Amino acid sequence: MKINDPLQIDGAEISWFAPLCDGDDDFLGNRNPDFKSSWENTSKIVSTADALGYRNVLCPSSYQVGQDTLAFVAGMAPLTEQINLLAAIRCGEVHPPMLARSIATLDHMLKGRLTINIISSDLPGDQLESSERYARSREVIEILKQAWTKEEIDFQGKYYQFNLPTKAVKPYQQNGGPLLYFGGYSPAGVDLCAEHCDVYLMWPETEEKLQGLMDNMKEKAAAYNRTVQFGLRVHVIVRETEAEARDYADNLLSKLNLDLGTDIRNRAQDASSLGVARQSQLREEADEKFYVEPNLWTGIGLARSGCGAALVGNPDQIVAKLQRYMDMGIRSFILSGYPHQQECELFAKHVLPRLKTVSLPEVFGRVPKTTPNSPLGKGPRH
Repeated sequence: MKINDPLQIDGAEISWFAPLCDGDDDFLGNRNPDFKSSWENTSKIVSTADALGYRNVLCPSSYQVGQDTLAFVAGMAPLTEQINLLAAIRCGEVHPPMLARSIATLDHMLKGRLTINIISSDLPGDQLESSERYARSREVIEILKQAWTKEEIDFQGKYYQFNLPTKAVKPYQQNGGPLLYFGGYSPAGVDLCAEHCDVYLMWPETEEKLQGLMDNMKEKAAAYNRTVQFGLRVHVIVRETEAEARDYADNLLSKLNLDLGTDIRNRAQDASSLGVARQSQLREEADEKFYVEPNLWTGIGLARSGCGAALVGNPDQIVAKLQRYMDMGIRSFILSGYPHQQECELFAKHVLPRLKTVSLPEVFGRVPKTTPNSPLGKGPRH
């Protein structure tokens, strides 16, 4: 988005999470086969989020413990009506022109309900320096954009060299194709997002640290004459009272072997990233109950890599916390909880009706705006 045309977003994109990577449980660190990542379990969660009025759902990517992201998104296309799907793409994993074609095909299947989460972590069995991974990601993004918006791919880079016609790879969405979401903390990653992506996703931090990340991104994007929207990936535990929510958080850790938790964190392909290190630092700054600021609980990071904190409280407290984030300028929230089906329903019951939600592809003008009675807009609207 050009800096002279900033978006005015009234509301926020409230999204849920599809646990494709075998990370769903009723107790952290306790492998319950009832919550194993399977088509049956995960598709039910996404269908529930769709019916309850969530506006997007993150479909993550992992080689060792995951279902295939693009195949899963394709399978959900005819089973959902209004929710967008945020497909995680590991840059370099698929030949870029073929990836452009796959994404365009999915976009038509979903009638514009597709968004893309750009991932730059190492590929299975492969290791690159951080700067090299981001350089490869930049080439992939530039090739995708050429494929979606130009008559040919004319690209000569370090990793890829192409001269190909692009008639067959035009997406359903207009004005640039699917929105690109991106999370990363290294200077190379921040610069990549500032130049090419639409939504900068952050993991939980104190409000002061989040503001610092946002201010830095605004400055970097302005250098490219662009603005970037902001998103927050965070877990949530909401109950009718704060005491109930805190008790549930404590109970999630009641069966955790700390050594097993360390092993779970280290198995992820992003385990050594700067973002994961920041989550560990956040936990070290917390009190003895793992709260680093009111209603922000870091204990969840004891048993998972990546996003390592949760909003914990009663409905009023969770709404107030989300509103503070919105006042800071955050317009996209990707939420999750353990187990995911149960917590999806509880958040929808206690909090979602109190929030005004938006679809960012509509806000960005990539697809026509829907209404509650239109074919693409059935179901709850908050």
